[in-house]
Amino acid sequence: MSIVIEPTAPVSAALNRLWTPRLSLSACVRGAMTRDTRGVALSPEQRFNYFPATPLCSISWWLGGSSERVLGPFPERPARLEDPRLPIEGRIVLAGPFNGPSVSWNTGPGHGMMLLLMPDALRLLTGLDPAEFLNRLVDAREVLPPEWQAMCETIAAEADDATRVGRLQDFLEPRWDAVRPKHALAGHRYHDWAHGLAMRAAQTSVGSSLRQLERRVKLWAGQPMRELQGISRLERAFFDAIAADDAGRLSWADVAADCGYADQSHLTRTTRRMTGFSPAELRRRIREEESFWAYRVWM
Repeated sequence: MSIVIEPTAPVSAALNRLWTPRLSLSACVRGAMTRDTRGVALSPEQRFNYFPATPLCSISWWLGGSSERVLGPFPERPARLEDPRLPIEGRIVLAGPFNGPSVSWNTGPGHGMMLLLMPDALRLLTGLDPAEFLNRLVDAREVLPPEWQAMCETIAAEADDATRVGRLQDFLEPRWDAVRPKHALAGHRYHDWAHGLAMRAAQTSVGSSLRQLERRVKLWAGQPMRELQGISRLERAFFDAIAADDAGRLSWADVAADCGYADQSHLTRTTRRMTGFSPAELRRRIREEESFWAYRVWM
């Protein structure tokens, strides 16, 4: 059964949800995010969507409305620049991992769903190479296998998000069961998944040098191990910061030290590279700005 998580402090009446996967899919699917702004009055600034760097691949369905990709770097109020290579309206989009932040802008009210897949799972399930789609968005119907294309069309035709999520899991469960690696680790945090990848690479019978292990991880995930470790460490830092902030004792210097950064400046540089903002500024925006809804559903 999926668990639905909604932000505890929504900024607007927009409906944002995180659907967590069944236990059987927890090493394959990180979750599914849905956002519905139909009937909600949002200003142009509130219709931006900010996303951090991520090792995940995704399949997104635009069920209503349309969107434009914003090309970085991202200033205080990013200019809307439509990327003609990004098929959005009424379409289904496959995205690879991103090693930097990304932003999109909704042209008006809309409704969409995003399935978040671990990159090694995408490779095992579809044969696609995550590295081929690094920092890219493409028409999913041009690259996915035929049965996946049919699944995408079926999902788009369903009546509601709960049914869509259930159908997705029914499709994925037997396929993942057939290909799931013996040593795949499930976990809510990127650290657990990255650790599982490293263990699988070490236990693969052919070759065991450090360089061979790193090549294996990059083949499966589409990014080098050091990038995955950087993302997992930053995730830990922000979960620690939120807990400290809720307790009224947030110190970014302490967070940096506890999470293994050389100092607070090191944490700040890493956060800017992966999100576009300093830690304090990002924390403020997550709390106050509609366009950071994707961060809130995870926290």
